[in-house]
Amino acid sequence: MRIGLSLFLVGALCAMAHAKSDHPHQSEEAAREQLAAFAKTFHTREDWEARARRNREGILRGANLWPLPAGCPLNPVIRGKQKRKGYTVENVAIESLPGFYVTGNLYRPAEPKKSTAGILCPHGHSKEGRLAEYTQTRCAVLARMGAVVFAWDMVGWNECDQVKHTDPNVLTLQHYNSMRALDFLLSLDGVDAERVGCTGESGGGTQTFLLTALDDRIKVAAPVVMVSAHFFGGCQCESGMPIHKSDRHETNNCDIAAMAAPRPLLVVSCGKDWTKNLPGVEFPYIWNVYRLFGAIDKVANTHVLYEGHGYEYSKRLPVYQWMARHLKLDLKAVELPGGGVDETDVVVEDTPSLHVWTDDHPRPKDAPTGTDAVAKVLEGQKAKAEKK
Repeated sequence: MRIGLSLFLVGALCAMAHAKSDHPHQSEEAAREQLAAFAKTFHTREDWEARARRNREGILRGANLWPLPAGCPLNPVIRGKQKRKGYTVENVAIESLPGFYVTGNLYRPAEPKKSTAGILCPHGHSKEGRLAEYTQTRCAVLARMGAVVFAWDMVGWNECDQVKHTDPNVLTLQHYNSMRALDFLLSLDGVDAERVGCTGESGGGTQTFLLTALDDRIKVAAPVVMVSAHFFGGCQCESGMPIHKSDRHETNNCDIAAMAAPRPLLVVSCGKDWTKNLPGVEFPYIWNVYRLFGAIDKVANTHVLYEGHGYEYSKRLPVYQWMARHLKLDLKAVELPGGGVDETDVVVEDTPSLHVWTDDHPRPKDAPTGTDAVAKVLEGQKAKAEKK
């Protein structure tokens, strides 16, 4: 309960702080009417695919990611391996832009196979972020099931502090970081490009469905407590730029989530936050898109009626099962006799042991810091892309 309350309060404060940016919400009735209007724009798979292409371009343009910045070497730093029962955890930094570091933790099976699934685990606006107990737990369990798992900091969180989360480019940087996190995951030996998943809660749910919509290298997705037609996220990392509406496109988070089709999509919702209407409002819209592909067996909704905003065990369990089914993971490695999942072998590491930057291994001194310095690097990489 404390986990859910913490996430809800941080998310609410973030929403209030940025409520004036890009209209982070609309009435529930307006959301229903908007979905009905969207539904009239497609009747065939080809109609939907045209809509999805238009949305994809509109989102990228609105996020200042059109064109994408020129890619730079990731230059991964991986250190501090800790060996646990059935998995290991390491501390990682990669460069999404020259000198701009994505910091996180890499969880791997203790005995990885030659070919393994990969899973990205973005986090929401909880205070601890990737270091939270429930984030560590899901990453470790997924690794024990046979996946290579990467959890990384949101911009302005923990060690990713070269700019603050209030930076005017936070949405651009954060979602580009997600793409580079995917690049990193796929660069690791043995990770099967056809078995890549993504799951996160709250703001991590936004990262999950946006990355899935924008990058078809994500093969399985499970956004948790975030998909809503009437709420856009509130924080400027989610709705602070015109990603939802322009003179070229109009969309909402339900519509964006449906862009996963026909790839497997599990949408997890609950009765005590803005996803409360999902079974009767948003999910039928998403299901209809999957129907056009003949893929209704690849979309599902788990609704936890009497719980609130968070990524508790009741929400982790269906995600474990979904990932096991669609990424060919070994659910039996963690399964309880009654059908649940045993999380008791997970060691919740202390914060210092999960840090990649330490007194002995500090972040490079020449790394750009502050809004102006990082923006200069971003625009430099975009200029390189435009010259190609």
